[in-house]
Amino acid sequence: MSIVKVVFWLRLVTLIGLCLPALDLAWRWYSDDLGARPVTEATHITGDWAVVFLLCSLALTPARSVYDWMPLTQIRRRVGVAAALYAGLHFFIYVADQKWDLVVVALEIVKRFYLTIGFAALLVLAALAITSTNGWQRRLRRNWKRLHWLVYPAAVLAILHFFIQSKANVGEATVAAGLFAWLMIWRWMPTTLRTRWFGLLLLAVGATVAALAFEIAWYGLVNHVDPMRILKADIDPDLAPRPTLKVLLAGLAVVALAGLQRLTFFLKRLWTSRYIRGTIPTS
Repeated sequence: MSIVKVVFWLRLVTLIGLCLPALDLAWRWYSDDLGARPVTEATHITGDWAVVFLLCSLALTPARSVYDWMPLTQIRRRVGVAAALYAGLHFFIYVADQKWDLVVVALEIVKRFYLTIGFAALLVLAALAITSTNGWQRRLRRNWKRLHWLVYPAAVLAILHFFIQSKANVGEATVAAGLFAWLMIWRWMPTTLRTRWFGLLLLAVGATVAALAFEIAWYGLVNHVDPMRILKADIDPDLAPRPTLKVLLAGLAVVALAGLQRLTFFLKRLWTSRYIRGTIPTS
């Protein structure tokens, strides 16, 4: 299959995948399958998907490098735009829940810290989505890249908003924070380690330790929970899978996929070399 066809199908599959959560939410709303508080549930679902797609957009650069597959760069823009759209839908549903009273919404954003940082993240993501086109890239030139570095503080704000909004149970927020730590550590690592097995293993361990630190810090500072209690819970098999275990498994999955890809490439080269040797006539 030519690279053009690969990019076409990759973009199509990506577009369908990005639309599926919204379609599922619409169907669940239509069929009255969102529980006793459908608006609140819809708000949480769209917020969760905004964070998921934001992390996915940040993961495409490491994925392209680790798996050496250039077509992944062709979907980064639409995944990032999808994150902004789901964040906008998240805010839209919240406004609807406030009876479309923009004064109340504005006052709530000013008074409640988690709404303030969530709204700030939304504004940044909206600006990045609007300026993601080739036209804006030509207009802004070097400033375009500087502007789009704001995706990192926006991700920090979004994940902090996720933690505060989650209140007592921050399991999913901890996973998001651990995966974000993986993405940031990868960017800070020496380039010689970014695609090697040893470097990827270090990343898996580092992201897991970071997730544990986030979990302990949150429960310790907010709920005054003993750190040893969190640590014991994380290593208790009866409570598995804990957030830190999920982060570790995600990191190990990256290592496993990289190993499988390289093994497949090696076997393909071995088979090709033998086939070529077997078909060359000898005199």
